[in-house]
Order: sequence, then C-alpha cells, then structure tokens
Amino acid sequence: MRFSHVLSSLAIVPALVSSFPNAPFKTQGKKIIDSVGSNITYAGVNWPGAGEVMIPEGLQYQSIASIVSKIKSLNMNVVRLTFAIEMIDDIKDRGGDVTIQKAFSKALGAAKGETAYQSVIKNNPQFNAATTRLQVYDAIANELNKQGIYVHLDNHMSKGAWCCGGGDGNTWFGDQYFNIANWKRGLQYMADYGKKWPNFVSIGLRNEFRKPDNAGSSLPYDWSTWYTHNIDAANIVNAANPNILVFLSGLDYDTKLSPIVDGSDLGGGKKFLLTDFKYANKLVLELHNYQNSATACGDIEGGLWNQGFRAHGEKALNKMPVVLTEFGFSQADNSYNGVYASCIRKLMPQWEAGWTVWVLSGSYYIRSGTQDYEETWGLLNHQWSDWRSKPAIDALKTLIAASLD
Repeated sequence: MRFSHVLSSLAIVPALVSSFPNAPFKTQGKKIIDSVGSNITYAGVNWPGAGEVMIPEGLQYQSIASIVSKIKSLNMNVVRLTFAIEMIDDIKDRGGDVTIQKAFSKALGAAKGETAYQSVIKNNPQFNAATTRLQVYDAIANELNKQGIYVHLDNHMSKGAWCCGGGDGNTWFGDQYFNIANWKRGLQYMADYGKKWPNFVSIGLRNEFRKPDNAGSSLPYDWSTWYTHNIDAANIVNAANPNILVFLSGLDYDTKLSPIVDGSDLGGGKKFLLTDFKYANKLVLELHNYQNSATACGDIEGGLWNQGFRAHGEKALNKMPVVLTEFGFSQADNSYNGVYASCIRKLMPQWEAGWTVWVLSGSYYIRSGTQDYEETWGLLNHQWSDWRSKPAIDALKTLIAASLD
C-alpha cells in the first residue's frame, strides 16, 4: 500500500507544477520565482486602460476573448493593464463606479459615446447598461486567467488621459492632478480589489515620474521625495495585498534608477536598501526605453545597464529583478529591423530580463482630443482584428521565444 501511495502521489506532482498561475510570486536575486520554485520571465504587452474613458481599449472593435486569444497566440505570459486613479476617486468620492455607458458619453460626447458603447456591447454581449468600468477589468482579468496569462496592474495616470508630458498635470507628487493621498488610496484599493483575480501577480506604483514644466504645487523633484512617497505607497500596497510583487519606477520618464540600485544617499540620509524591507522579496524595479534613434546597440546597452539593469549584476548592492515595462516602435515601417529593436531583442534574453512591449492597441477610443485615434505603434491594426505587421510580429516572436527559453 505504501508503495502504491507513493506512486499516486508522484503522479500528482506534474499537474501541480504545471498548474497556472502558481502564484504568489517572489523574488530571488535577479529572478522572479513562482510558488513552486520555477523562474518566471515576464514576456508581454501593454494594454492601455488609463485614457479618458478609463476602460481598456479596443472593445468597440473586438471581444475580450478575441483580443486575449491574439495575445496568447504569441505565447506571451503577462499583460501590463493600465488604470487611472480617477476611476477610484469616482468610486470613493463621487458616488461609486461609473457605468461604461456613462463613461463613453462623458469622454466622447453623448452621440459618439453612445455609438461606441453600442459597439462594445455588440462585441461583448456579457456587458449592458449596468456594467461598470471595474467590471470590464474583471472580465479581462478573468479571460486572461482562462487563457493562462498573468495580470500586472499599472497606475498610469491620476487623471484619465493620454500619457505623458511635462504639462499634463500628472507628472510628479503634488502636480495639478497628482493628489498624493488619492494616489495611495487608489493603489491600496486596486491591490485589494485584484485579490479576486487568481492571475493578479504584480502592480506598478506609477508610470513615468517626470519633472513638471511648471513646478506649481509640486513637491521638489528629487530622489528624497521619490523615496518618501514610493516607500509609503509600497508599504500600503503590501499591507493591502502581501501576495503581489510591487514594481518601482524611476525618474525622468522611468529611465533612471541608478541611485536605487546603488543604495546611494538620496538626500537627508535616505537610502534605498533591500535589507530595510520585511517584504524585500516582493520588490521589483522597472525601466522604460525609447532610444529609437540610436545608431549603435552599445549606446542603448550602456544606458540601460548603468541606469538600472546593474541590479542584475553580481556586485549590485540591491540585487533585484528589473523589468523593461515599456519599449516600442512603429509597426508601420521596417523599424523592427533597426538598431533599436534588434538591440532590445538581444539584451533582454542576455540579461534574463522580463519585458512588456508598448503597445497592443491598434487604436484608442480617444487620445489627445482625437477620437478613434490610429496607433501606428500598435501590434494590432486599427480594428484590432489582425496584426498590423506580420514581419514585425515574427521578429517579436523571436524575443518571446528567447526570453522564455
């Protein structure tokens, strides 16, 4: 009996090991590890949801299942799903979550908003006039889970709008729309809310900190301010949901994290040291890079390594994972063959680094005042029905395969 019991127990092991999502994740040096000890490398795509409508893009053209199936067809394993704090402000301060019908009307105007809404419910008949924005996030998270894809939430903006610029009021702590208390409240809310999603594994505290064009009410743009509020926010998020990884982004549009890697004096004696955190194995760094005009890979490599990816090095004081959560280029030409794209395809597997490409969207409900905006950087075409450039996708597939090898 004992021998047969051992055999039956062993027979169960492969099923457990391969069971998605094997969460929660933790970090181990430069690695992200799942609950059964396997290495996890993020290889995914950005799906924007932080625009004026404040629901993820593309649903007026395709069903959620169809869009997720396209992501899955590339063997991607994660979606960086963006959101705006304004959505949580509506819930907390303005009477509750907004229906998608009202959200479209407010963002696009009554007539065009209703047209977009009708298209959404035609493609996604599970939605109706009572469906709220967060229920759309639920549906997307559920479909991603069904198809074996992780959810990484990203707070992209405070006020729902296209990101980013120095004059958009969302740049830095205390900027016109960047209410610090509301930001922390919104992060806490989403960290807790996402507990219902089995595939919710991580959250980015803020997308692309940047210096405001006009300081106005903003706090000093420096690393000391960064430390004070990011660490407080990380503590709040970890208390709300201890299971998820917390991604920290850097200054200057998230291109600089060097003082964090080095444990340098950030001002006033503040230093970022992993050893100070009880949840050190939940912290990840994220960088962005858009050096599309680079003429040599070395120019990209040196900057990326020095500004953050040194955290993967053996001698790093704060050795931790770094994920390139944004990079991208036009899908409407041969940029995929250029120095920049080729360099990223080389470096990410070489550094055993995760990444999420910008962007899935072939179009936006509205961007910078233009409705049904054409996104030539989008992996998908305007109608979200097929890839914009099959050669570019073929090149991307080589990065995915190398990253997940």
